[in-house]
Amino acid sequence: MKRLKNLSLLTLLAALMVFMAACGGTTTSTDKKEGTAKKEAPKIEEVKELSGTLSISGSSAMQPLVAAAAEEFMAENPKVDIQVNAGGSGTGLSQVAEGSVQIGNSDVFAEEKEGIPADQIVDHKIAVVGMTAAVNPKVGIKDIKKADIIKVFTGKITNWKELGGADQKIVLVNRPDSSGTRAIFNKFALDGATPAEGITEDSSNTVKKIINETDGAIGYLAFSYFTDETVTPLAIDGVEPTAENVQTGKFPVWAYQHSYTKGEATDLAKTFLDYMMSDDIQNTLLQEQGYLPVTKMQVERDAQGNQKNL
Repeated sequence: MKRLKNLSLLTLLAALMVFMAACGGTTTSTDKKEGTAKKEAPKIEEVKELSGTLSISGSSAMQPLVAAAAEEFMAENPKVDIQVNAGGSGTGLSQVAEGSVQIGNSDVFAEEKEGIPADQIVDHKIAVVGMTAAVNPKVGIKDIKKADIIKVFTGKITNWKELGGADQKIVLVNRPDSSGTRAIFNKFALDGATPAEGITEDSSNTVKKIINETDGAIGYLAFSYFTDETVTPLAIDGVEPTAENVQTGKFPVWAYQHSYTKGEATDLAKTFLDYMMSDDIQNTLLQEQGYLPVTKMQVERDAQGNQKNL
């Protein structure tokens, strides 16, 4: 009997030891699994704050737009410094090609500027500008045939009465040879004809003022300058100079506003150019500055002026 009791006790102790070992094993296994889970958890990477300096130069016409966008960009990225200088399209193209600036702004394609290695720089079209001939309101016309614009600016028509307007001598107001605005107007309004001599002014604001103050005057301005009735913008061949008519390809006098980089855009230059193409800039700031959003164009042009539907 005593032997039976001892055996039962030993059996009970053995069972208890097996149970405790099993519990201990389970605990160890859980610890290992938790440790593995911790190791496999994804790491949260910190978003790096943008910083650095960006140098931009070129087109005087584009400077207000790019400078305004740069101010907003820097307000959102306090560690970024962007310098926007003018100097003309030729300057912007030559400086970006030689690497002295990261972005060169231009009113014209690089291929149109002599001495620019166009194959070494990359074009980023960020806006569109529309322009038309503008006359003194006393001239008395609001529409003109394209063939007659060419005759007026080349000196073959010298009095507005020949076109059904007032009996006034035509006074030409031109931009200098270096002007991108002049290059665009000559190419798409005058079909490449060379304008006759007249008054030459470098500033569009001054051109507008002279047209307003001079009887019989005619010049050319971007759409953004037609904010009042001091000058009269001319329709061409019955097509009104509006954003919609430019975007659909009906109005002939328009051009891209280009930002060039040396090679593909990288780093801060790429981030800023992407910002220029954002909905906020294209649909708000850009239009406030008098430009047309390139993202809404239904046609496109190449460096030779060939136009096709998108």
